[in-house]
Amino acid sequence: MQAYILGIDIGTGSTKGVALDLNGKVISVSQHHYPIYQPEQGFSEQDPELIWQAFIKCIKDIVINLDGKSCIISLSSAMHSVIPVDDKGMPFSGMMTWADVRSEDIALKLKASAQGEHIYRTTGTPIHPMSPLCKLIWLKENNGELFKKTAKFISIKEFIWYKLFKHFQVDYAIASATGLFDIEKLCWSEAACNLVGVKTAQLSEIVNTDYIRRDIDIVVADLLLIHPDTIFVIGASDGCCANLGSHVVKAGTAALTIGTSGAVRITGAVPVFNYDAMIFNYRIDAKTFVSGGAVNNGGIAVDWLLKKFLNKKEINTEDYISLFNAIEGISPGSDGLLFLPYLYGERAPIWDAKSSGAFLNIRPEHGQAHFLRAALEGICYALNDVIKSLEKSSVNIEQINVSGGFITSTTWLQLLADITGKRLLVLQVEDASAIGAAYLAMQVLFPENSKQQPDYNNSIIIEPNAQNYKQYANTFPLFKKMYLDMKDSMHLLYQLKY
Repeated sequence: MQAYILGIDIGTGSTKGVALDLNGKVISVSQHHYPIYQPEQGFSEQDPELIWQAFIKCIKDIVINLDGKSCIISLSSAMHSVIPVDDKGMPFSGMMTWADVRSEDIALKLKASAQGEHIYRTTGTPIHPMSPLCKLIWLKENNGELFKKTAKFISIKEFIWYKLFKHFQVDYAIASATGLFDIEKLCWSEAACNLVGVKTAQLSEIVNTDYIRRDIDIVVADLLLIHPDTIFVIGASDGCCANLGSHVVKAGTAALTIGTSGAVRITGAVPVFNYDAMIFNYRIDAKTFVSGGAVNNGGIAVDWLLKKFLNKKEINTEDYISLFNAIEGISPGSDGLLFLPYLYGERAPIWDAKSSGAFLNIRPEHGQAHFLRAALEGICYALNDVIKSLEKSSVNIEQINVSGGFITSTTWLQLLADITGKRLLVLQVEDASAIGAAYLAMQVLFPENSKQQPDYNNSIIIEPNAQNYKQYANTFPLFKKMYLDMKDSMHLLYQLKY
């Protein structure tokens, strides 16, 4: 029976599996969701066991759907998670997700120090509470007993991998998002580990992203309905895999995704350092970096618009269509109305958890549709800010390959093209990260197949409107100045904690 490749993306909200045949065609998809717990302000936790169960269900769904054909499985995963476990991989507590910001004060103090910049340039990971480095310092200072008894500090991907093979191993991509990994020497950073107070023995063995195992635990193989000698490729992180899945492998092209949050990423042979913008640099393999920046306010800010401005309780596809229809009658620039989209604080390039959303230049002629369009423009301005930071420190970006839920709206896509001034290639992919994991496995096991040129026949190309771009280019500096002018006031209001 012909084999297929199953890419599994272990995400924050769900685990998704996408099966490809050896020509790269999607032949089956499965997805299972799980909750996030926020027991206190700043906390964001999940139950690793629920994620493991979702992982099992995704594989079983596809194996059953494809009638037991042999498969190769490759993994993608969200970054920055932390699970304290014993020597048998059993968690001592819930998993801290990337969105857990309880270590904010620790990150701010470290970021202001020379030591912080040294660690950033060694590890490539932004100094931010999302970083496992900052999370572990918080655990040591606030739960010393748990910290001392922990045998291993691992991510959700390592948790899944241990379930499969009973070995603690981590790939370059996930390791390089911890703030504990030396991205040049390809080993755990002595300086970072000493700062946190962890021994390298408390961290997993590091392997390349093309690392293969085919000795899965027999009981687990039966559980997954697969053969015990099924090939597993450890794969990479979701961001790195998304670059592969979006065909962003050469200079001059960037990947842009918008889901709940958003991100812009490029691929290159050298890291791109910018301490002010805190550009991340993660390893996709021993020779290649994925560099870029993530924003907090993507689709989640659009949902806020629908709920607060259009009074929607449960959001559906028709609500998004209504939103985009409403803004089409408003001219580019929203007649001077500007919006800072930092509703949930912000990561790149300002890295300010105390920032907030704001409208500026409100006038009597502005109606509801103006506020809706200005808000979408603000989200695109924020993504353009990341793009400009990348270009300032690396190469000019000529084309952006876009993916994510927002690609169904030509209105939003055109707005993004006009604000960035970039050509957009809209990729019709099921899930860029899961497909990227499958592509990675194909490169390892079927290199001739992986050399095939991507099929862009079903893709859409959107060019920027020159006149609109000129107008937005004149306004963009005001968008940046707006944050700088309001930053102190935002922080004062944050401290009042209404």
